[in-house]
Amino acid sequence: MTGSTRRHLLRLGAVAAALPLATESTTSASPGDIHNVRKYGARGDGTTIDSPAINRAIDAAAAGGTVYFPAGTYASYTIRLRSNITLYLDQGATLLAAPPGGYDPPGPGAGNTLQDFGHSHWRASLIWGENLTNISILGPGRIDGRGLVPRMEATSPPGTGDKAIALKLCRGVTIRDVTTVAGGHIAILATGVDTLTIHNVTIDTIRDGINIDSCRNVHISQTTVNAFNDDAIALKSTYALGFARATENVTISDCVVSGYDTGTLAAGIFQRDNPSTWDGDGPFGRVKFGTESHGGFKNIAITNVIFDRCRGIALETVDGGTLEDVTIANILMRDITSAPIFLRLGARTSGATGTLRRVTISDVIAHNADPRYASTIAGIPGHAIEDIRLHNIRITYRGGLSLTDAARQPPELINKFFALAGAREPYDVPERPEAAPEPAMFGVLPAYGFYIRHAKDIQLDNVEVRFTTTDLRPAFVLDDVTDTTFHRCRAHKAPHTPTFILRDTTDFTTLHTHPVADTHIDHTVHKEL
Repeated sequence: MTGSTRRHLLRLGAVAAALPLATESTTSASPGDIHNVRKYGARGDGTTIDSPAINRAIDAAAAGGTVYFPAGTYASYTIRLRSNITLYLDQGATLLAAPPGGYDPPGPGAGNTLQDFGHSHWRASLIWGENLTNISILGPGRIDGRGLVPRMEATSPPGTGDKAIALKLCRGVTIRDVTTVAGGHIAILATGVDTLTIHNVTIDTIRDGINIDSCRNVHISQTTVNAFNDDAIALKSTYALGFARATENVTISDCVVSGYDTGTLAAGIFQRDNPSTWDGDGPFGRVKFGTESHGGFKNIAITNVIFDRCRGIALETVDGGTLEDVTIANILMRDITSAPIFLRLGARTSGATGTLRRVTISDVIAHNADPRYASTIAGIPGHAIEDIRLHNIRITYRGGLSLTDAARQPPELINKFFALAGAREPYDVPERPEAAPEPAMFGVLPAYGFYIRHAKDIQLDNVEVRFTTTDLRPAFVLDDVTDTTFHRCRAHKAPHTPTFILRDTTDFTTLHTHPVADTHIDHTVHKEL
């Protein structure tokens, strides 16, 4: 805790303790005033609907002040933020989302079908703000979203809410030190928000934790997000604002993302009893770019993040946007339920194809990864992923599969959502440019370590892949790849199994890579090493 934060909390606690609990309303305020919600009629008994009183306190604080929640449980419907205010939830204070029936209508949305309904509205939420400046939501209290629904449609009953915090076109936002449980569809949705700081926040929810959509200058740090059935931290660039806008200048640092059973992280028991999710592939809980990617992603740094019992890093642009200038470093992964590293360039929206380039991923350790889905770099024909650097990476897969599994796609091994069961040639992986990007979209892959297709200028340095149970597939499969170097790499291999399969590969080099000799190949249609 910084000195300034400590002084703020001591001052706030002392002043708030002196505030009367009378119910009269205040009509004027001076900058810096503290407004105890109980003074405006809030009961904090967990039953009385306190949102009218809370909104009165916000109106009174709008000249610049703090809306203070002392210990208690404040059952609420929609809370409407205003500029220049702070919501402060003290120790022992819980803001409780009441059951559906009294939330604001969704309000005007994007008016298009380029993203799901949940990313096209903001007001049907526990807390929302639009076109605001200088707002803060601070802890150490709790937001309990148990009355929010995990999925909402335009046809949902009036009064339904689906987000804990939703912000649109705001500037100068801080969310820190607060815990959110059961955040509905999205615990924090920020769309078109500039200068956003999320620090020391804990989220334990069933679906998305934090969605950063078409935002600039965002910093997420020392934050823990458990999201069993959806993404923990997702960067998006939808068309929800009615135009494409990049998500750019983002840092994510010193965070933990996970897919423990919902609610068990906040309870401190970290339960792992529930084995599957909506698509049948196990917990989500990852860091992801996309799926929606109309405006693209630029200038993003991710450092010091732990992934536990969840999916891996996913960088996806499938709606025509550009994904470029990304660095990811110091990553620890354990019990990974899909590809540890997944880079996908697709053409999902009306055939629009963007670019994915200039990405560096380094210093990664991943253990006990699902054997079906190798780390993947996959463009589409005529549109290569390019300029990718992978350094100092060690990945251990569970292994135990073969090229027969990749060819026959046995139903017990394949993701139910994509329904890819059936026979195919061992190395013929479906293209699926229009599909929603997910590692399972290609089925069981012919490589156990890395599958690289439609790519150029790819360098792997000091990358090691291994298995705990013998895997009869090659470590690396390259298909339509140009200018690739493997330097100081290592791979486990089964007897009589090649380490590399090259198909339509140009300018391929290995140096000090075990167990193959130093090699340079100008071009090959098919070669095994």
